[in-house]
Amino acid sequence: MLLAAGSGAALAAAPEWVSYRDAYRAMVLFEKYGKPKNYLQNHYQVMARDKGVSLEGVQLSLQGKTMQVNLPLDATGRTVFPFLKAAYDENAALVLNRKVASYVFRPRISIVVQADGLYETAELRAACEQALAWQRHIDASAGAKKCVGVRFAFTGAAGEPEVRLRRGAAGETVIPAVTGAAFSDDPNAAFRVVSYRFADSAAPGQIVMTDAPLSIAALIE
Repeated sequence: MLLAAGSGAALAAAPEWVSYRDAYRAMVLFEKYGKPKNYLQNHYQVMARDKGVSLEGVQLSLQGKTMQVNLPLDATGRTVFPFLKAAYDENAALVLNRKVASYVFRPRISIVVQADGLYETAELRAACEQALAWQRHIDASAGAKKCVGVRFAFTGAAGEPEVRLRRGAAGETVIPAVTGAAFSDDPNAAFRVVSYRFADSAAPGQIVMTDAPLSIAALIE
């Protein structure tokens, strides 16, 4: 993605930026994707390039000749991407208050979080398959990969997450949380994560939790 130290856009607040047009072209691919994607969502992510690079205090904004829009980042560095014709026409900039060389800017596919904290295991399998189909759509090398589960990530701010696998007459099992990354390719491993692997239970069931996760990632190996 194009990096620069200045442009004709209103960049007085910070000289470090990436091209909105480049980001738009990358993000719009998912918008135009015609296969099933009802379980998926797409965010724009500012991701640390290396371990030890913090997202604390990192701010992203969209700045152009006629606009300045703050784009709040969640704890994983994701934001809702604004599809704005005016920003594209003006060749606006996505401005970061950090050195852009320390970060990667990319689309991030994840599974939609349910407000009630209840997930049918069959639907999680379907969501993972949708994520794999998307990955194969944009990367031919993903053809041999398979869905093996999903990963729930929590900030830990609300205490230790409690995620249970409910299997009817078989009762409930607590799936333990460990410290790790929300996404497999993200060096930020400061989250409490719970992985549900499909091989752990072939029978239909439900994943139940009290607190909503920050993100849900498909485990594709």
